[in-house]
Amino acid sequence: MPLELEPQIRRFIETHRVAHLATADAHGRPSVIPICYAFHDAFFYSAIDDKPKTLPSARLQRIQNIRNNPNVALVIDDYSEDWDTLAYLHVRCFAEILEPGAGEEHSAAITALRARYPQYHAMEIGLRPVIKLVPARLRFWRAR
Repeated sequence: MPLELEPQIRRFIETHRVAHLATADAHGRPSVIPICYAFHDAFFYSAIDDKPKTLPSARLQRIQNIRNNPNVALVIDDYSEDWDTLAYLHVRCFAEILEPGAGEEHSAAITALRARYPQYHAMEIGLRPVIKLVPARLRFWRAR
């Protein structure tokens, strides 16, 4: 059952452009990476894009970690030297890998990501996996 989001949390998600995805491998070693995301139908989605990578999609650390341990965390934050304006959303999630051609959800995620990031229109993201994050628990904090 999807989590109910307060309007201020939904606005925070929709007005931010980058999040940080934390995964851990099968031995518990953590990894954190910045991601672009779309929030669609109560789920977060992140594409494997065309930016240069040293490994094929299936061998990327985040993909391997999710396959071994689907418990992940997502952080969206505001940082400023004015600490009165600090804010963050911490979301514990269950992650899934949506393979290309595996169904309508992959296509819907690609459509949502392209609507949010014009750069994706020129990329072949539809040919790669999409990370789906199912929120389980969230904490929103704001200094003010």
